[in-house]
Amino acid sequence: MGNQSIDRRHFIVVLAGSTVSPFTARAQQPAMPVVGFLSSRSPNESESAVAAFRQSVSEAGYIEGKNLAIAFRWAEGQYDRLPALAADLVRRQVAAIFATGGNPPAFAAKAATATIPIVFLVGSDPVEFGLVASLNHPGGNITGVTLFTSLLVAKRLELLHELVPTATKIAILVNPNNSNTEHDTEVTQTAARSLRVQLVVLSASRESDIDAAFATLVQQRANALLVNTDAFFLTRRNQLAALEARYAIPTIHDLRDYAEAGGLASYGTNLLDAYRQAGHYVGKILDGEKPANLPVVQPIKFDFVINLKTARALGLDVSATLLARADEVIE
Repeated sequence: MGNQSIDRRHFIVVLAGSTVSPFTARAQQPAMPVVGFLSSRSPNESESAVAAFRQSVSEAGYIEGKNLAIAFRWAEGQYDRLPALAADLVRRQVAAIFATGGNPPAFAAKAATATIPIVFLVGSDPVEFGLVASLNHPGGNITGVTLFTSLLVAKRLELLHELVPTATKIAILVNPNNSNTEHDTEVTQTAARSLRVQLVVLSASRESDIDAAFATLVQQRANALLVNTDAFFLTRRNQLAALEARYAIPTIHDLRDYAEAGGLASYGTNLLDAYRQAGHYVGKILDGEKPANLPVVQPIKFDFVINLKTARALGLDVSATLLARADEVIE
């Protein structure tokens, strides 16, 4: 009888083990990786950019909803929200953070974690602003894509002066909350002196500030406007286009999105290509690559776009030479 009891107990233990083990195995399976998407922009005007990012990540074998989750955090042009949004992603222990929309998201992500891999998309020189040690060897947990839009601000002013050769006073609209503002203003001021035009600096960090800036622009009798690179301005591009039309102010921007919205011209890199490259890097990191081993990507092509319909509405006679130099003419 004793041996039978022992055998029975042994049978019960084995049976219990065989019943529990599948649940234990499932619990030990790795969870679906989550990528944090930290943006200065707004979701309603970022659909094409998000689609480009998703497509690139999927080409690495990571498909949202199947074997990848993306946690979106949108600052909607309000940079003071970014530190809390970045901290939230870190608490979620995401596998990587994509920080896009200029310097502020990259700085917020870098301040929030020294271990979670970060891929940034910025407009300025990431070495100059202390994001990475060097372009070829970023070091640490961060790398990404730079559009070098800040280095092109002088070229934009030159193109704007060619589009409006009679302009003697040109305004630049900047966001005082963006870390690239001081540098870009200095570069533009130097370029303005070489062109012998007076530069008027206007600031805006809220929607109402943009309206006030245009009123000041009119009061100052500026003949043209350069809108500086900034994610907040990109979220307000339709508002900017409407004000540019209302006040008949020839304006140049950094991205094609503005010219498509009705701005006179743009000169800069292709934003969707940059999102695709960032997605490619995120895919590599999910595969185990270290950010320190991924050189910062730099653009090799810059697009000059002219909205000829806007030029006609402004009464501008764009020369055939300038039109021939444009990579795209919107009619």
